[in-house]
Amino acid sequence: MTRQTTPGARFEARPPSPVTPMTGNTLLLLRALGLAAALLAALFAAGCAVSDFDYAEAARVTEVTRGSVLANLNLGSGLEDRILALDPNHISTKEVKEVLSHAPAPRIINIYGGLPTVYPQMESFSKFLIGMGYPENRIRNPRDGTYAYSPYKSAEELAGIAAWYYEKEGMQPMIVGHSQGGMQAIKVLYELSGALSGHLHQWDPITESQGDDYVVDPVTGLRRPVVGLRLSFVTGVGSGGPTRLLPNQWVMAGKLRRIPNTVEEFTGFYMHGDILGGDDLGFGSGNKYVSIGSAKVRTVLLPFGYDHVFVPFTSHLARHAETRDWINDYLQTDEPVLEHEFNVPSANILWAADVWTSVKRHWCIELQRLIRAKRMMRNGA
Repeated sequence: MTRQTTPGARFEARPPSPVTPMTGNTLLLLRALGLAAALLAALFAAGCAVSDFDYAEAARVTEVTRGSVLANLNLGSGLEDRILALDPNHISTKEVKEVLSHAPAPRIINIYGGLPTVYPQMESFSKFLIGMGYPENRIRNPRDGTYAYSPYKSAEELAGIAAWYYEKEGMQPMIVGHSQGGMQAIKVLYELSGALSGHLHQWDPITESQGDDYVVDPVTGLRRPVVGLRLSFVTGVGSGGPTRLLPNQWVMAGKLRRIPNTVEEFTGFYMHGDILGGDDLGFGSGNKYVSIGSAKVRTVLLPFGYDHVFVPFTSHLARHAETRDWINDYLQTDEPVLEHEFNVPSANILWAADVWTSVKRHWCIELQRLIRAKRMMRNGA
């Protein structure tokens, strides 16, 4: 067992092997056993590798003034040209390794499911992103090094954290939510739209303190209210079902599947037979997401065999060139089917590939936007 300093569940469980079709009763039994195993492992695996994550470096903040974020973007003209030449919709393994990984990235805010003991799922997903080349210091919480927030953390504060990151780092953040974490991610979008609290402030994730109710826009240098800011990409998997009945989610009645225009792209994933996060057990149109504004919205049906509890267990996928390359070449579709046979563990690869494709797309888009803005500023435009 390795040791680590994160205060969540302190291990990374191995993902389940690819699932073959089985009877409904058997599947439900295995799901219950899987959840019990996760709970027991989380309870007994306390302890364990000191991470080399540099909290002090991640927490270092430069005071934001007009043009300071753009002025501090020091990539060199050669790397800038290579980033601008990328096609955001088709980024290869080589381009991630040789181009994107040498540049900063938008902040990713992960939100785990409704029980603290499912924290390891989102830790595994975070390690998948890091293994695919995403900067670790844009995933982990700079306050304590954790990989994900609780779904019970205030959506107002999460929206304020996103605003804080946007002002300090210059790129619109992303949110990935699992189960009730996906519901909380959508609640953040409604907070940013002004439909819930109506008035938001920045929230410093390091000091856990409230800031201004505006941001200094890193591109224009102008003040903007926190309400109205947009995120680049948000996704939720297994969000809905009986968790709608929890008091902290009542405000989302009638809103969960309707995505406002405070995000550029949203993807919702669901599974047939999902008794924990599916509406009507994951069957029917009640699981489909729609845009009520300008957001690009997709709904993806994962194949039979994907399990509500274990979908985010994906770190194994970044350990092998075979799965990394397949994921980087993946073409998104709303009803994916896995036809390729792998020689290495590949559980949950369709979900991981779809999310990673969107993540690296918006990583590229946000970088290109900043580079163009910097060049316009330098040219006096």
